[in-house]
Amino acid sequence: MSLGPKLDRLDFKILARLQENGRMTNVDLADAVGLSPSPCLSRVKRLEKHGYISGYGATINLAKLGSTLTVFTEVTLSDHRTGDFSRFEQRARTVPEIVEAHLVSGGYDYMLKFVTRSVAHYQEVIESMLERDFGIEKYFSYIVIKSAVIRRNPPIDLLFDGRTE
Repeated sequence: MSLGPKLDRLDFKILARLQENGRMTNVDLADAVGLSPSPCLSRVKRLEKHGYISGYGATINLAKLGSTLTVFTEVTLSDHRTGDFSRFEQRARTVPEIVEAHLVSGGYDYMLKFVTRSVAHYQEVIESMLERDFGIEKYFSYIVIKSAVIRRNPPIDLLFDGRTE
């Protein structure tokens, strides 16, 4: 499977800097990675074109907007045919309160992350999912009391160390 052009250390530096600050100017980015602005912009455009950069956005501080509740939910499906997984995933995409959904190995099928207004709101969402026949056999909910560590972006420099393989 081809993922696009091979990346070199400068590409990884560009990705890491943009991950830290997607609003930095091309001139500042070029300076940070040791390139002149024109070749730096060409690399950024190439990284965007090949999907290494999938978008730019703001990180919103939800606590400033009001109170929210984060809930992790283990979901086990009733049946385990390919179509059952596809149906669940398709329907899960329609629930805006689900901000992450992961098919996992182990004692259950999916780990979901919900962000809701309250416990009551979460309960409304999960009951709606059960009524709409997502194929859920059972679920277990874990309400987050405190988030000790939240990293919005994985450490590219530590994970890939500029590898070109």
